[in-house]
Amino acid sequence: MSALHRFEFDELPADIRRRLAARVERLGYLGEFFKCAAHQPAALAAFIDFTEAGKGALPDRLVELIALSCAVWMGNDYERHQHERLCIKLGFDAAWIGAVCRLDAEGQAMLADDEALVQRLVLAMLDSKGKAAGPLFEEAVARLGQAEAIAVLMVVGRYVVHGLIVNSLGLAPPVPSIFAGEHA
Repeated sequence: MSALHRFEFDELPADIRRRLAARVERLGYLGEFFKCAAHQPAALAAFIDFTEAGKGALPDRLVELIALSCAVWMGNDYERHQHERLCIKLGFDAAWIGAVCRLDAEGQAMLADDEALVQRLVLAMLDSKGKAAGPLFEEAVARLGQAEAIAVLMVVGRYVVHGLIVNSLGLAPPVPSIFAGEHA
């Protein structure tokens, strides 16, 4: 996709720059995803807002578990590498990150019960296109509450959309994995 113009930060519309400023400052770069998606500024603005709303409705550990699970399942190393690093910044243990990335919620001592449930729900959604997720969703409602259970579904949708776009554009990860090839 080398013919596709990549927008630099100062080329972005003001409302997109405002939405991305803190992220760019934290990371030290504007990700290629945003450089490409800026061709559709209204959709990108909605995507950013959707992301923040979904993530804001869940504890960080569940958001990161969902992000990593979706990224690994979709082969989206671009997102996986970034979220591995974000997990470390948030104080999550590398062993926990590795456990999540194995996509095996059963018998994972590193995952709390709610985390294991959410990962099973995420994988059921992905594996069955959502059609076999009902019983796990009902369990999530009972354990997490209705608002958080719906947030899980929406955050999964966000990371699936990201993975589809990144994979379609063939975007390379902007940073290496924290595991130096273990999961790469």
